[in-house]
Amino acid sequence: MSHLQLIFWTAFTGIISALATGLGAIPVHFVKNNSKVVQAFASAIAAGMMISASVFSLAQEGIALKDKMPIAPYIVILGLLLGAAFFRWTEKNFSGDNLVSKAILARGLTKRGLLIFVAMFIHSIPEGIAIGVAFATENFEFGLIMAIAITVHNIPEGIAISLPLKADGLSTRKCAYASIITSLPQPIMAVPSALLAWFFEPLLPIGLGFAGGAMIYLTVSELIPESLENGGKSLTAWGVMLGLSGMLLITTLLDLMPH
Repeated sequence: MSHLQLIFWTAFTGIISALATGLGAIPVHFVKNNSKVVQAFASAIAAGMMISASVFSLAQEGIALKDKMPIAPYIVILGLLLGAAFFRWTEKNFSGDNLVSKAILARGLTKRGLLIFVAMFIHSIPEGIAIGVAFATENFEFGLIMAIAITVHNIPEGIAISLPLKADGLSTRKCAYASIITSLPQPIMAVPSALLAWFFEPLLPIGLGFAGGAMIYLTVSELIPESLENGGKSLTAWGVMLGLSGMLLITTLLDLMPH
């Protein structure tokens, strides 16, 4: 595969994968927002999806790199802790008490929505690197399957982003825009990582762990407590289980795809 073809396919598939995230806002359009119970259930489902994506996709993918990098599992663990620490810092500095967060929150985005946006934006960085590194192997079929897997995976991620934002009162169009923007790192990171795969590949374990740790921290500190407060234990538990099981099913089906 020539460098020109490499750039074209990594950029093209990266853009498609980012746009696919916006499709997750479509089913969320039919969710009604006039009940705290609905909002609580939406938050719980989103929490389950994020936990599943963090543990069974991001962390697991990073640990699987141990064949090439024996210390990969330990780097993933470090990344998880760094991601959680980063989001503690983000939560503290975007709490609505400073000018930057006030300006953003004044546009209709809640603190929770802002944190979800930042978490999923970070989450997209290693996915973009994964697309680029896959094409950099010069195995076109492998690169294309990796890009398709991430594209399909982005649709339920769009749902996970849109559900709590929709519950906060944002329009379906804004939910779609927010979902797509969170995936912009994919086309942005795909091309340079394909051209510099030798440099980016060692960063994958810590990047995957970092994104997973950030999302887990967000889930435990924001989504689940809010769902418990507005919907109770049983509704929260079932929402988390449905979201986790649904995302795990999608991940399992993608793993069955031949590489």
